Amino acid sequence: MNPILHLKGPFEQRSRVSNFGPPQLAKYANVSLEHLNNLKKDLERAIHFWRQQFLLPKTLVSVYYTKVVAKSNRISGLLSKSPNDAIVGAKFKNDEKKHIITYYVSIQELEESVVLLEKAINILESEFNGEISRDVFNNRESFVGIDFVKYNIAQSNFQKVIVDASYVEKIDIESNQFSLRRDSIITLYKTGKNIKDLLEKMGIRIYSDKILDETSVLLDLNQLEILMQKAPYLIAMATEDISLWNPTDFIESAKNKIDLPSPLTEPVIGVIDTHFDQNVYFNEWVEYHNMLNPEIPLEPQDFSHGTAVSSIIVDGPRLNPWLEDGCGRFRVRHFGVATQKRFSSFSIIRLIKEIVAKNKDIRVWNLSLGSNEEVHQNFISAEAAVLDQIQFENDVIFVIAGTNKNPLEKEKRLGSPADSVNAIVVNSVDISNNPADYTRKGPVLSFFPKPDISYYGGSASCSIIVCKPLGEAAVSGTSFAAPWIARKVSYLIDILGFNREIAKAMLIDSAIGWEENIINKDIIGHGIVPININDIVSTKANEIKFVISGVSEKYDTYNYNFPVPLYEGKYPFIAKATMCYFPRCSRSQGVDYTNTELDLYFGRIKKDGKLDSIDKNKQSLSDEDSHPILEEVARKYFRKWDNIKHIQDKLRTKVMPKKVLSENKLWGMSIKTKERLNKRDGEGIRFGVVVTLKEINGVNRIEDFIQLCSLKGWLVNKINIETQIDIYNKASEDVIFD
Repeated sequence: MNPILHLKGPFEQRSRVSNFGPPQLAKYANVSLEHLNNLKKDLERAIHFWRQQFLLPKTLVSVYYTKVVAKSNRISGLLSKSPNDAIVGAKFKNDEKKHIITYYVSIQELEESVVLLEKAINILESEFNGEISRDVFNNRESFVGIDFVKYNIAQSNFQKVIVDASYVEKIDIESNQFSLRRDSIITLYKTGKNIKDLLEKMGIRIYSDKILDETSVLLDLNQLEILMQKAPYLIAMATEDISLWNPTDFIESAKNKIDLPSPLTEPVIGVIDTHFDQNVYFNEWVEYHNMLNPEIPLEPQDFSHGTAVSSIIVDGPRLNPWLEDGCGRFRVRHFGVATQKRFSSFSIIRLIKEIVAKNKDIRVWNLSLGSNEEVHQNFISAEAAVLDQIQFENDVIFVIAGTNKNPLEKEKRLGSPADSVNAIVVNSVDISNNPADYTRKGPVLSFFPKPDISYYGGSASCSIIVCKPLGEAAVSGTSFAAPWIARKVSYLIDILGFNREIAKAMLIDSAIGWEENIINKDIIGHGIVPININDIVSTKANEIKFVISGVSEKYDTYNYNFPVPLYEGKYPFIAKATMCYFPRCSRSQGVDYTNTELDLYFGRIKKDGKLDSIDKNKQSLSDEDSHPILEEVARKYFRKWDNIKHIQDKLRTKVMPKKVLSENKLWGMSIKTKERLNKRDGEGIRFGVVVTLKEINGVNRIEDFIQLCSLKGWLVNKINIETQIDIYNKASEDVIFD
């Protein structure tokens, strides 16, 4: 086995060079007089509607696009001078992959858009016989003889209107309807108005403790009915507050007395769950905090689930020898936030914020609570959005159970908060590596591949043994798969010293084989994580695996200085790479949830200085020409906007060595940063990458690689578990000064 190498060296930063020409119509596109007239009527109807409404100073209008549109294909000439800044929501049209984007603009801007359309209609009718095709529009000569001054519109504005119209089906006013049966967390569109004042205008009086943030509030059924009657167009999202508990099967046995050594300097993992029974044998390893109101009575069953979860984190391998992971024991800081039967999502959100803020020393958090209700296909749950925000703002990572269903139920989507994009979401497999019959499926927002990974959470044939208040119990559920992963993440971060980006990338990379298995990906995720930590921090003798991290400050973060060993003038390797990062997310943007895209390129350097990326990704090239890759293609094949990237060479029956493409004989890595919104959210985002080079002849070339890297100025550190443990123990010792 070869150790994993940690490479440390600088990444260079380069700003993006703008290369925008005149507006262009896409392939096969054409715009007719009838279509422009229909859009004009749509806007006139919207103006008439909003002149009768007095709650908002501006208007909410939704643009129905013809497809999933890239940022560059969203309207730029209609609705607003800065329409991207006016976006307050995005979703998909039913089951169709078509964007519906909601804008917050003034009536005056709608009227100006009507005037623009009227001018475009006149030009289209007079100069182009009522219709313009792509070939005509994209030919500059087509506009030479037109006197745009006569039509009182600039040529560029006319072109923008035509291109906008080519991507738009219609413009309408959304009136969202939700069938809710109990108190619910309601999110209004972001309009800049104080949510409390806005609701009081409709006769809905709320207290500050019911407000989650600037757009979300907890309403009872009567308040919700008033809102639905008076202003349904204000509602962006709605989820029921009370979540039913996901049950797990277990059989308890007699209480056992087991002696454990006292904890010393072991890492602490945070557990947010039901409550902890302080009478169990490992109680010395757990610091318990009841976060509920002391007046709320707790039943014996309220201590069952939480105690079981913490028992895995503290002593899981002794209870389950077949799952010995080599990670040792962990201390737990356990926060009881719910009872066994049902809980308030709104209350838990507020508690999680408070818990993380007051426990800055904890880097890894386990959350095995989950809702029976399916997550919505057009927006992230309020719970998950808060977790994503916490992980963006703090150097922490959540490991979340993928939620359960009754084995007799049909397929069921994940429940919140398993839709958290920044967290590691864990589903369960049985001992034969098949999906457990209680697992639920992704993806999230029809795009993000949740769950991330799978692990062993017990099944009818082989349960997970835990400790509950009455003794050992045989259990099954995703709740009992997640703590095993939390152990591994804490080991990588707290003991081996990796940052969370590298730790997450290492876990996901360890689950993905060279022959990537796409069967049941919506249930298993990227794959099943190996049991023993050694299989994550080391690799086969014919492989070179290294990790590297950097910070994105500009459009292109790059290093073209990777000296992959040569043999007989060629590279005898195939390669793969996995990257993870934690972006800022905007729940108000609906399906366009992540604000920042980091696009990974890794491969040989060509003569022109560009990279021949191993996945043949040409997105950065399309930025420079007039034939960009379609947004649907970029999302499907290159995972655009996904915060987990995995690229690799295909493992074929006959693999040939790679040719040298340039005189410097080096490989390079480039991270391209793009923003969804007009903000600088991507600046300062840290990323972690795991790269594996597989020698096609089975030869171990790691020492050659280390030597070459050292000559190129890289600081190379072999990851040795024993050495890292010694360093951790030394760093954890209390120093007594005389």
